Amino acid sequence: MQRRMRIVIGLAAMVACVAGAIAVAQGPPAVPDGVRAELDVPYAGTTNPRQRLDLYLPKKPAGEGPVPLVVFIHGGGWRAGSKAAGAVLMPLVLSGEYALASVAYRFTDEAIWPAQIHDCKAAIRWLRANAATYGIDPDRIGVAGSSAGGHLVCLLGTTGGVAELDGTLGEHVDEDTRVTCVVNQFGPTDFVEIEEANAMAKDLVAKLLGGKPEDVPAVARTASPVTHVTMDDAPVICIHGTADALVPYSQSTKLDRACEKAGVECLVLTIPGGGHGGFANPEIIVRTKQFIDKHLLGREVTISEEPIPPVAGR
Repeated sequence: MQRRMRIVIGLAAMVACVAGAIAVAQGPPAVPDGVRAELDVPYAGTTNPRQRLDLYLPKKPAGEGPVPLVVFIHGGGWRAGSKAAGAVLMPLVLSGEYALASVAYRFTDEAIWPAQIHDCKAAIRWLRANAATYGIDPDRIGVAGSSAGGHLVCLLGTTGGVAELDGTLGEHVDEDTRVTCVVNQFGPTDFVEIEEANAMAKDLVAKLLGGKPEDVPAVARTASPVTHVTMDDAPVICIHGTADALVPYSQSTKLDRACEKAGVECLVLTIPGGGHGGFANPEIIVRTKQFIDKHLLGREVTISEEPIPPVAGR
């Protein structure tokens, strides 16, 4: 029972955080008993502090053999944020059932697109190449992110084997960048049609792409997860509020339609009246955890797609 409560509390923090907001890191997160940490690991063969990841491993795995890995990509409008935010998923590691990696990537003040996805894919390659060293199952890697991080994890789920977006960073260019499943919290998926977004969002997108989408249409298409959806993509769950002013709710439904057409599993957890994160209904936690367990632990579950109020009882 205590193990289950730790998982639920941790996923509550993940669902509730507004990762699209600008976050200031206060230093590395505390590492609880039962967890072994490798912090600030360079994954791209550089000395760039943005090309580092934190890795958290259970000291006592719950079962025999390697454990699946959840990779967290933080939000912050592709211009801010910290990999320290990944510590909200620490209860998954404390359960003994998962390992966790939290990835930093270059911001738009340093490099524009596609630097951000090149970094994320280099991190996946490094983790897969070193999986045996850390007791990780290289065939069970899930990714989770919110806002800008949601965009990046959706691309990880839809662009396995797309050379243009794989990049050539790091020492492990022969490793596969495909992932097993994707948890997308209110991330943008279609930059070609994002007219409903507010001025702040459009400015962030323009800084990412190196111009407004209408001025760089080829870049906007390539950077959009919906462009790349094919039948062999990873299953995805989208968590999105209908009143999100920064990333319109339609961004998740567009991905859902593209996945349905391709025959890819996609669940949209609709939060009526919900904004850009800040959700506090535990039912969101339950369904997200069911999705992760289904695809990384092979548990048979039925996940409801009924809308969820942002706060229980409303």
